[in-house]
Amino acid sequence: MSNFRFALLLLIPFLLLQGCATAIITGAAGASVAHDRRTTGSIIDDQGIEFKASYALFDDKEIYDQSHTNITSYNGIVLVTGETLTEQLKQQISNKVSAIAKVRRIHNELLIGAPSALPSRSSDAWITSKIKAKLTTADSIDPFYVKVVTEHGVVYLMGIVSHAEAERAVEIVTQSAGVQRVVKIFEYTD
Repeated sequence: MSNFRFALLLLIPFLLLQGCATAIITGAAGASVAHDRRTTGSIIDDQGIEFKASYALFDDKEIYDQSHTNITSYNGIVLVTGETLTEQLKQQISNKVSAIAKVRRIHNELLIGAPSALPSRSSDAWITSKIKAKLTTADSIDPFYVKVVTEHGVVYLMGIVSHAEAERAVEIVTQSAGVQRVVKIFEYTD
């Protein structure tokens, strides 16, 4: 019986820590939703659009074998980035994404060419991380209002913002190293 109690005593802190992790994760997600200008339903819809679009493209062998695609949805506006080998495949990808429920508009920014290599993708991830960090410390803009996507050094900005917030975000992005161009895909509050 004493071995059982000892094991139970060792197990209790572990179980309590599991609850803390869940509370922390849930709290962080809650803070994100609280600061987002989209409704909770729109956030869930956007996640569903991204999942369904990614699955539809993964499920099509021709597209999957000849393309590298990233799908980002913000308030029903979908950004498609990456590379595909032909204009025909680019159009097929647009058609598949536009067939998904709750997609309001598509910005197909796919480049015609071979799928990018890992170093290029890593550079883009680094640029995005730097910009997000700068947005977090910036005055006059809440970083939760702007979604940042980088592909081939081109930074795409999505979100629901005022014109002043959009200008501030673009200013921050253009002052970041490695940025080739900025594309605004904003919806405006004013």
